[in-house]
Amino acid sequence: MSVRRLLTASACFAALTFGAGISQAQDYDVSFDNAVHHEARITVTYREVGSAPVRFQMSRSSPGRYAIHEFAKNIYSVSAVDGRGRPLTIDRTDPYGWTVPGHDGTVSLSYTLFADRSDGTYSQIDASHAHLNMPATLAWATGFDDRPVTVRFKPFSPDWIVATQLQPQAEPNTFAAPNLQYLMDSPTELSAHMVREWTVDDAGVPRTIRIAMHHAGTDAEMDTFTERARRIVDQQIAVFGDVPDYDFGTYTFIADYLPWVNGDGMEHRNSTIINDTRSLKDANFDQLGTLSHEFFHSWNVERIRPDELEPFDFTRANPTPSLWFAEGFTSYYGPLTIRRAGVANTDAFLGEMGGQLDFVQNAAGRRFGSPQEMSLRAPFVDAATSIDPTNPNIFVSYYPYGAVIGFGLDLTLRQRFPGVTLDDLMRAMWRTHGVPERPYAPADIEAALAEVTGDPAFARDWFARTIEGSDLPDFGPLLAQAGVLIQPVRPTAAWAGAVRLPATGAPVIAAALAPGTPLYAAGLDRGDQIVAVGDKAIAGQTDWTAALAAAKPGDEVSIRFLQRGVERSAMLRFAPDPSFTLVRVEAGGGLVTPAQLAFREAWLGVAME
Repeated sequence: MSVRRLLTASACFAALTFGAGISQAQDYDVSFDNAVHHEARITVTYREVGSAPVRFQMSRSSPGRYAIHEFAKNIYSVSAVDGRGRPLTIDRTDPYGWTVPGHDGTVSLSYTLFADRSDGTYSQIDASHAHLNMPATLAWATGFDDRPVTVRFKPFSPDWIVATQLQPQAEPNTFAAPNLQYLMDSPTELSAHMVREWTVDDAGVPRTIRIAMHHAGTDAEMDTFTERARRIVDQQIAVFGDVPDYDFGTYTFIADYLPWVNGDGMEHRNSTIINDTRSLKDANFDQLGTLSHEFFHSWNVERIRPDELEPFDFTRANPTPSLWFAEGFTSYYGPLTIRRAGVANTDAFLGEMGGQLDFVQNAAGRRFGSPQEMSLRAPFVDAATSIDPTNPNIFVSYYPYGAVIGFGLDLTLRQRFPGVTLDDLMRAMWRTHGVPERPYAPADIEAALAEVTGDPAFARDWFARTIEGSDLPDFGPLLAQAGVLIQPVRPTAAWAGAVRLPATGAPVIAAALAPGTPLYAAGLDRGDQIVAVGDKAIAGQTDWTAALAAAKPGDEVSIRFLQRGVERSAMLRFAPDPSFTLVRVEAGGGLVTPAQLAFREAWLGVAME
C-alpha cells in the first residue's frame, strides 16, 4: 500500500503507529564520524522477519526522477549481525543488494556510504553538511515496505540541525515515517542552516511553510528571499483555491546555496530540494524560479499524480506519458505565478516564455513525436547517462514543450470561452484527483478540459492535435489579445543554423545540426571542420560571423569542409533567422488598447512594467 493511501485512510494514523517500542519496524541509525571524507556509517535493523533469508537492496530510481540511478555503487564495508549481535553470513549474487540467511528473526545490516554530490538525486556528506536523498542513502529489506520507520541521526557537528518532512520524535535528532514510500520520498539536510517559517490559512486550518536554507549569505538576504517566496506561495494557493493537507502540518523548502553543491530542484510530498552553486546575492535571487516550480508540484504531481507513478517502484525506471502536464504545465505556472506575485515584471515573464516558445516552435524534435512520446523518453534523458551519442534532434524536453502547450491552452481558453482559464482546469484536476488523491490517466485530463469548457468536442480535438499529435496553436492572434507581439530577433540576417565555432583552434562544429537548417541540408554534421565559405577561409568564430554578415537570406555560396578526413564541398543556401522574442506592443513603440490591458491584467496580474 502506498503512503498516499495510508495517510488518507486515517487522520490519526501517525498517532497510532509512530510510537516508540514497535517491534515490527525498520530502524535506521545514521552517523557521520568520517564526514570530512564524505562517508556515513548506517545501520538498519529489522525485527520479527521470520526465518527466511532477508534481501537488502539499494534503490535504482528516485522519486521525481525518471531514469535509472545505480545507488548501490557507493555502498561498501557491509556486515550483518542477528538479534544477539552475532555475525551473519551475507550472500552477494547481484550488484544491487545483499541477502542474509540463517538469522534469529532479527537482522541488522551495517554499511558505509560514500556521498559527494548535492542535488535532488544524490547525497553529499562533508564537514559543512549532510545532504541526503534517501534512495541514494538508505538500504531496505524487500517485503517489509509497509512497516513504520524510525531514523536516528548522529550529527557530525553540534551546530547541525535537521530539516526534513519526516515526523519529529521526542528523542533528539530522531524522526519517523509511516512506511518505505514516505521514507524514500523524504530528503533530509543536516547543517547549521537558517530557518524562516510562516503559516497559511487552509479553510481555517493553519499550515506551516518553512524555508531551511544552508548558505553563506546574510540574515537580510534570507529575509528578502522569504518575503518574495511568501508572495509566490500565496499566488499558487490562489490558482487552486486550496492548500494541500501537508502531512504533519508542514511543508519545507530545503535549500543549499553553496559553491560546492550542484544546481537542481526536486519535488517531494511535503518538501522540496532547491540547490544552486550561486549565492542569493550573486544570483539576484534567481533561485526563486526553482522554488516556484517545485512548490507548484505540491499540487501538480505530488497529489494530482499520474497513475504510472503511484506507488513508486524503486527497482526500475518509472515512466509516464503525462510529463507534459506534470512537469510542463508546472513550468508554465512557475514564471506565471512569479509574475502575478509582482516578483518579476511582464517583460521578464514574456522573455522567459518567449524563449521557451522560440525553442519549441523551432525544434526539429516535434516531427518525431507528440508530447506524450517525449514524456515517455524521460528515462533516457532525465539525468540518465550513457556512452554512445544520442540524436538530439528527435527529442524536445517535456518541460518547455509542456510549458508552451499550457501557455497556448491558457490563451486559447481565454479567447474562446469567456471566463474560463487554465486555472479552472487545474482546479478541476485538483477537485477530482488531487483532493481525493486518485491517480489520473491522460483521458482524465481530457475529461476535465471538457468539463470546464462545457465542450467535449473541443477537448477531444485539442487532445488529438496537441497531445496525441504535435500541433501548436497560432500564437500571433492569441498573444495579440494581451497586446503582445511576436518579434523576429534578426529579421534581415542570413542564417545557416544554430552553430558556434571555437574562438581558437580548428573551426569544428561541436554539436549536432538540426534537420531543415542550411548546414544540415548542405551535408555537414557534428565534428566537421569548416574550411572556407566562398573564397573566404574560415579559421574560427570571427570569420564565420563575418561570412554571415556579408550574406542575406536566399544567397547561395559554396562551402568547403573536412568530414572524417575527407575534404568535401557543397552549396550552402542561407535562410532567414527563425528566432523570435515576445514584446509588449507599447515597448515596441505601438499603442496598446484598454481591452488588451484589461486582458493582460486578468492574465498576469497588476501592471508592473
